Amino acid sequence: MQTFKTKVMFSRNAFLVDIVNTKTGRILKLNSIQSGKQWRQIDVLIFNTWHWWLHTGRKQPWDLIEDGSETIKDMDRLVAFEKALNTWANWVDTNVDQTKTKVFFQGVSPDHTNGVDWGESSASCEKQTKPVMGSKYPGGEHKAEIVVEKVIRRMRNPVYLLNVTRLSQLRKDGHPSYYGIGGHKVPDCSHWCLAGVPDTWNQLLYAALIQT
Repeated sequence: MQTFKTKVMFSRNAFLVDIVNTKTGRILKLNSIQSGKQWRQIDVLIFNTWHWWLHTGRKQPWDLIEDGSETIKDMDRLVAFEKALNTWANWVDTNVDQTKTKVFFQGVSPDHTNGVDWGESSASCEKQTKPVMGSKYPGGEHKAEIVVEKVIRRMRNPVYLLNVTRLSQLRKDGHPSYYGIGGHKVPDCSHWCLAGVPDTWNQLLYAALIQT
């Protein structure tokens, strides 16, 4: 049997940029990416974010945001997301040798918390059993995915965008809803059933890996 000396590292850095513990609290640094040191010299880098940018309350892992020389309590999350992505893009352009390392960015994973987005009156993905028919999503392009594409277009070094957003938007039926293990008391419309939509993402990633 043939064996390969392969290592897989999962880096739990949900925002890509740094979160630093200080006396005044946990600070999300939109312009700092010191944690990127561990990404160097890796053959394949696969990034993704956004899902965690909308967390508030106890799920929010930071207390303050540092934007340049300014430290604030909060800001528009889409704006913060774009600033962080620009920091990440600059890091890739500066530190990655494209002749040795393939860089992938998985697009935005959408949620289904408002039925108006897919043309229904339902408030969430509750009891959804069928995908949106056709190839167009009534709610239009995801705002965060538009930001991702804009940032990647401006990069000097090419990054392969694994654009899973539209196909995932169509799968309003793909969430745990009330049907997850343990019995959800409220619908879970941001995570995905396994097996399910993420398996399609993995198949697309595999195809991209062997073709690029």
